[in-house]
Amino acid sequence: MSLPVEALELEVLRLPVADRERLLDRVIASLDADKARDKAWDALAAKRDSEIERGESTPVSGPEAVARLRAELS
Repeated sequence: MSLPVEALELEVLRLPVADRERLLDRVIASLDADKARDKAWDALAAKRDSEIERGESTPVSGPEAVARLRAELS
């Protein structure tokens, strides 16, 4: 037997903060189940980090990256 979403929401909001945080982490993890995609992104991030550490690439700030993308899309 399952609880209606509204009843479940009320029960969850009564939990202590630490329990709600743990529950939220588990719910989010259950939604993001594409392990192959996650591994590919992790590998790319590690590669880029290595390139920056070796001086082969220059890091770009978040705002600068967004500005560059906007300029390319304009």
